[in-house]
Amino acid sequence: QVHLVESGGGLVPEGGSLRLSCVAPRMITSVFWGYRTSWYHQAPGKARELVAGITSTRGEAANYADSVKGRFTIYRDNSKKRVDLQMNSLKPEDTAVYYCNFHNVEDRSDYWGQGTQVTVSS
Repeated sequence: QVHLVESGGGLVPEGGSLRLSCVAPRMITSVFWGYRTSWYHQAPGKARELVAGITSTRGEAANYADSVKGRFTIYRDNSKKRVDLQMNSLKPEDTAVYYCNFHNVEDRSDYWGQGTQVTVSS
């Protein structure tokens, strides 16, 4: 079982910024390399959607949902077993609960953070 701890949500006005963090404090650093790390969000009444993901391969290629390209950036720190989501130019439609996800590339297991609320006021 992988324990993930999220932080950084809150209430911001439209156009503001927030940075979310997710860390796996009990994970061995070498094991972290075997996980793809992502952020998802879930708005009320809607399905959970992928926001951004980043792999552990050299170059740390990242992918983003079209709705956040150019505004959000995902960062991964392998030494700290941590993945962050920098969110700029926030819009009311970004309002949702944000979840970090660690996906084991080998056995395909998934682990989720507890979720953190992001609310953008218009």
